[in-house]
Amino acid sequence: MDPRRFSDLIIFSRVAEARSFTAAARSLGVTQSAVSQTVKRLEGELGIRLLSRSTRSLTATAAGEQLLTTLVPNLTELDAKLAELERLREEPGGRLRVTCGKHAADTLVWPAFSRLIGAHPGIDGELSVDDRYVDIVAERFDIGIRMRDHLEMDMISVPVGPPLRTVVVGAPQYLDAFTSPGTPREVSRHRCIGFRNAGGSLSPWSFEKNGHTETVKVTPSIVVNDGDALVAAACAGMGLAYMLEDIAAPFLEDGRLAEVLADWSSSFPGYHAFYSSRRHPPRAVTLFLDLLRQDTSA
Repeated sequence: MDPRRFSDLIIFSRVAEARSFTAAARSLGVTQSAVSQTVKRLEGELGIRLLSRSTRSLTATAAGEQLLTTLVPNLTELDAKLAELERLREEPGGRLRVTCGKHAADTLVWPAFSRLIGAHPGIDGELSVDDRYVDIVAERFDIGIRMRDHLEMDMISVPVGPPLRTVVVGAPQYLDAFTSPGTPREVSRHRCIGFRNAGGSLSPWSFEKNGHTETVKVTPSIVVNDGDALVAAACAGMGLAYMLEDIAAPFLEDGRLAEVLADWSSSFPGYHAFYSSRRHPPRAVTLFLDLLRQDTSA
């Protein structure tokens, strides 16, 4: 529908309801002449008279009544829907769809997501845990959580997770049988457990010390594509593994794994939340981002 035609129909319905050009003009905040000309134009374009006028009264014609029968319920429904949307600014509702990888879900996203849904029953939440690349616009997600290096240039992003650190670990029985590497290059002499990411490539082993970065290309004797399997293989003494420190932490604490090359493992920026537009984000989105940032700063 032509936007002007929609505006003309609204003005016609207001005149019919008020039974007065003057009263309709006052409620709309325009001049009586503008209202009169609008109705006249609408009647001319339709080729039919919609209002009967006299010096003392104004009523809808039979054709006007037919039009109002369809027009008024739809305008009423539209007003109700707009009022409902305005209420969302105060009390969030609707659906919030979030996508992230398994590690982000376990360590960061799920705690904030569950608190949000628990505090605001009007929000219908959907959390999709998927390590593959996700186009949040094409797949209609509100927010994605990802490492900063993997963000699209046209996305709005905010840091929401603490710094992360990667470590190289091995089981004590493995390290007793083989000399621990003293430099990143010595890793290539060891049996290594590779991790194949969702994109299909093997995750690189990157190191940093005193501002110097080094990436080692390992030839793994075992390859897995699951974090739990990566830990299990390392604990079983199948070789060295490269993983996030918080995944390895429980096993380092109980002695099932030991860290090597600790001085070559430095922290790096953690997860970022990203979304497609900064203008008028839904209230549920802003509340979720606030919870994520609170967890980061806590």
